[in-house]
Amino acid sequence: MRALIQRVSEASVTVDGSTIGEIGQGLLILVCAMQGDGEAQADKLATKIAKLRIFKDDEGRMNRPVIDIGGSALVVSQFTLAADTSRGNRPGFSTAAAPDDGNRLYEYFTSQVAAQGIPVAMGQFGADMKVRLLNDGPVTIWIDTDA
Repeated sequence: MRALIQRVSEASVTVDGSTIGEIGQGLLILVCAMQGDGEAQADKLATKIAKLRIFKDDEGRMNRPVIDIGGSALVVSQFTLAADTSRGNRPGFSTAAAPDDGNRLYEYFTSQVAAQGIPVAMGQFGADMKVRLLNDGPVTIWIDTDA
């Protein structure tokens, strides 16, 4: 699985003009299931993100995970993280998981983030979403379970 994590002061996702998920301080997690991924990759990714020390401690150093600061996570499915741009200018997405698998793993991953004690809001799989965020830092981190 792949994820792009952004430390945010706030974030929200809107579908058809209605806000379906929003958080204050925490993490915006854009996530993509890849072909061949399963629950083991989702578990690994959720655990890694929950422990990721990217929030400031009392000395101003990035040394605290999201749970320590009382933050939340907004998890948004984003198959475009599977983009392959090696063959020209139009990205290919053939390495992304099939939609049924992608949705199942998206929901499973989100439940595993919540199981870490992190309050979670979600986007809507397969929808045309508008995502708003106020990136804090900015801090943006890429994680690939295959890397």
